[in-house]
Amino acid sequence: MFATGSHHLRSELQVNDNDRKTFLRVFQLCDEGDKGYLSREDLKVAVVMLFGYKPSKLEVDSMLSSFMINSPEGITSDSFLKMMALKKAAQLSFGNQREIFSVFDVHCRGFLTLEDFKRAFRQVAPHLSERTVVEAFREVDQDSDGLVSYKDFEFVLNYGEDGE
Repeated sequence: MFATGSHHLRSELQVNDNDRKTFLRVFQLCDEGDKGYLSREDLKVAVVMLFGYKPSKLEVDSMLSSFMINSPEGITSDSFLKMMALKKAAQLSFGNQREIFSVFDVHCRGFLTLEDFKRAFRQVAPHLSERTVVEAFREVDQDSDGLVSYKDFEFVLNYGEDGE
């Protein structure tokens, strides 16, 4: 019902000229010694410059294992462009999901009740039957505790109700 995550990311992977220039400029600035690739440490600095946070060891390992196919020494500029496009799309997707959840969470509690769901759906889709809204709530309530956490909400947005 809510599946948008992976499909949404793929549609945003087009790198516009400004992003491309920014990514390549950061690559050049972080390529210590003009090696033609970014080492593990270079990559950390590049992520800090572009996204404003230091990536965890696990995140860096994941990026390196996914993109070091053509250059075992480090990340090439082509791989870096693809990696940063993915990262930017993921950030945009996360921000959109968080914004949607916040609109539903009018009491700022960090979770949604069935009443929150009903209220939101009355505003955005008044033609939907209460039964449909209740079914949607049950699909999103992954642990069936009667509350929808952001984690439940994010899971359904990214993978659909079937976990795909």
